[in-house]
Amino acid sequence: MGSLVLYILRKKELTLDRSRRMVGYDPGSEGYHLSTTEVAVAGSLSGLVTRAFISPLDVIKIRFQLQIEDPNGHDKSGKYRGILQAVRLILKEEGLAGFWKGHIPAQLLSVCYGAVQFVSFEALTKTVHTSTSLDACAPAVHFLCGGLAACSATLAVQPLDTLRTRFAAQGEPKVYKTLRQAIVTMYTTEGAFTFYRGLCPTLLAVFPYAGLQFSSFNLLQRIWSWLFPSNHNQRDNLKSLLCGSGAGVISKTVTYPLDLFKKRLQVGGFEQARAAFGEVRTYQGLVDCACRMQKEEGFKGLFKGLSPSLMKAAVSTGLTFFCYEMFCSMFWSIKKNKSFSKKEYLGDVRQP
Repeated sequence: MGSLVLYILRKKELTLDRSRRMVGYDPGSEGYHLSTTEVAVAGSLSGLVTRAFISPLDVIKIRFQLQIEDPNGHDKSGKYRGILQAVRLILKEEGLAGFWKGHIPAQLLSVCYGAVQFVSFEALTKTVHTSTSLDACAPAVHFLCGGLAACSATLAVQPLDTLRTRFAAQGEPKVYKTLRQAIVTMYTTEGAFTFYRGLCPTLLAVFPYAGLQFSSFNLLQRIWSWLFPSNHNQRDNLKSLLCGSGAGVISKTVTYPLDLFKKRLQVGGFEQARAAFGEVRTYQGLVDCACRMQKEEGFKGLFKGLSPSLMKAAVSTGLTFFCYEMFCSMFWSIKKNKSFSKKEYLGDVRQP
């Protein structure tokens, strides 16, 4: 009889696990929450896996963003003219490793960013639930908390983002051969502030970008559940991947120009490494960068590199949410198995 009761309890726990919202605090899952450390590890691992997959698209996107000439137009003076041509040229000149330039600082960035962002998001949504009358699972709450979480993560990893951009932007011969050399050279020649180049447009862009990511993901999941109702959630993995991809495309399209301004500002003082790619520009700040780009490159220039960027956003956001939920589920399964084993052991001990 005791074994039957334990079996029913375990089935009930597993059902609750499957229905739990993986991203953000869920008031309906009391007793089934992960620790801060587990959330941080899940966020870090999701960032690590995602970065390994999307690095080639990120390199192409950055090359397009930093090129003055239109990469999708008829201007033949620019080095890159379309995604396929860029892929062939990078492969020819720099080899396969060229698509993973700056991968070490990029991985450090992704691992740290993922941990800080998801821990902050879980904490903020929990605070909203405990301190206000708002629904912690509402898309509007996810927009606000997602934006604030991304801002905290950005402040923590901005130096790594600048290093990643510099490594991805340089061609051959390399200006920076190692991460240590890049840090020392940048600090001694440009000062400590150079690691925070582009911080202003980054914060301006990251709040609505991440806010739209989390809120769109929430909203798309609700639409998915309405279109494909299921008591057993057999399509949960596919739902996370597709809803995450859709959220990435929506958020990236809306905030793209600010990401472009950030990249242009991050390579300021790095003009010698850009000479082989075509014309170079030096900007005095965010406003100067925006005005000069609009004047010299037109409105279309504000969306340079959008195609690979959307591809990257779809893949990276989809993978990030998919991997985060997968690792959270894995941690939950471990905790539940340990809990069940303990109950089973105590039940056996207490039996006469």
